[in-house]
Amino acid sequence: QVQLVESGGDLVQAGGSLRLSCAASGSIINLGTIDWYRQAPGKRQTFVASITADGNTRYADSVKGRFTASRDNAKRTVYLQMNSLKPEDTAVYSCNKGGPFGIWGQGTQVTVSS
Repeated sequence: QVQLVESGGDLVQAGGSLRLSCAASGSIINLGTIDWYRQAPGKRQTFVASITADGNTRYADSVKGRFTASRDNAKRTVYLQMNSLKPEDTAVYSCNKGGPFGIWGQGTQVTVSS
C-alpha cells in the first residue's frame, strides 16, 4: 500500500520561505504526477501546483513566480519550495497522487504571520 507523508510546514513571517516535502512509501516504483493542494481555515481545498514524472510543472496563478515544485525520483520525494510567503498562503498543504479518489497525505500546516 502506497502512502504519502508531507513534512516541512511551520510558522514563518511574511516574506519568508519554506520547503515542503512529500515522501512516498510502500510498493511503488514510479511516483508519477504529484499534485499539491491547500486548504485555508473555513475555505475549500484549492490546487497549488503539479509536477509530472519527467518534471513538467504547473502552478495556480496565486503562487506563480513564488512557489517551485521539484522532485527526486530516487528518493521518491516531491518538494514544494515556497518563497515570498504571504499571510494568505496560510493553510494545510497536502500532496496527492491520482486525483480526488487517489492517495492523499495527512497534510502539513503552514502559517504565515504578518
